[in-house]
Amino acid sequence: MKNLNRREFLSKTTAGFGAALITSRMPFNAETEPFAKTVKMPLGFQVWTIKDKLIADFPGTLKMMYDLGYRNMEMCSPPGYESSGFGPLMKMKAGEMKKIVSDAGLICESSHYSMGELRTSLQERIDFALESGQKQMILSSFWLPKEATLDDWKKSADELNQIGEKSKKAGIPMGFHNHHMEFEKIGDTLIYDELLRIFDPEYVKLQFQVAVINIGYKASDYFKIHPGRFISAHLADWSEKTKKSVPLGQGIVDWKEFFASVKTGGVENIFVEMSEDTFKESAAFIKSL
Repeated sequence: MKNLNRREFLSKTTAGFGAALITSRMPFNAETEPFAKTVKMPLGFQVWTIKDKLIADFPGTLKMMYDLGYRNMEMCSPPGYESSGFGPLMKMKAGEMKKIVSDAGLICESSHYSMGELRTSLQERIDFALESGQKQMILSSFWLPKEATLDDWKKSADELNQIGEKSKKAGIPMGFHNHHMEFEKIGDTLIYDELLRIFDPEYVKLQFQVAVINIGYKASDYFKIHPGRFISAHLADWSEKTKKSVPLGQGIVDWKEFFASVKTGGVENIFVEMSEDTFKESAAFIKSL
């Protein structure tokens, strides 16, 4: 399977596949909030797939997602994603963003960052993350070229260990998000397994992209085999019949098994990341568990 950039990956996974206590209207309560039976954390969403609406109407889009049943959100760093359209949000200060999120009834405990901004502007990004209420920073990808060697991946993982050590000392943990490319092999070595070996558990946790179920990898297996190594997860589902992404609960993911294993894995936040038309049914499914 060829390497995909984020835009290509999500266009394929949305067409063909595709922060923990509420701090505004009331505290999240597992007994009174919608997701009390199986899911012991607020349901979140990743903003990437609705970025055009978000940028055009930040508060209105957040309120729309609240009304669908979401209580948590994961941002994309405006400076790091300026070229992807997030530039207009760069003028928003951390406190302003936090207030708008809170006024919508949401929390924002996580955001994706690019490797470039973590290399050149780490302290600035850490400060923004903390001031806006984030409790974890996630590297979206190394975005290494297709011809990258295993040594290239190891070198990048070592670099993220150093970045994660600095962020942890500043009070916020670092995570790493996977795409399908990390589940390719170089020789006999699965890249993702090698990253797990290289990442220092003290400084780098992982955000598991459940979408890789369509190539045979289950999040619950990784949570059980590598307890405590994960910090969050992106939720998606897949239909073997149609070979397309479907709302949660309509595909092949065993969600009861997934949620039975999240505590073992260390998962603190969950974010749906699929096309907008799946958000309503996905939230309803999670509520029904």
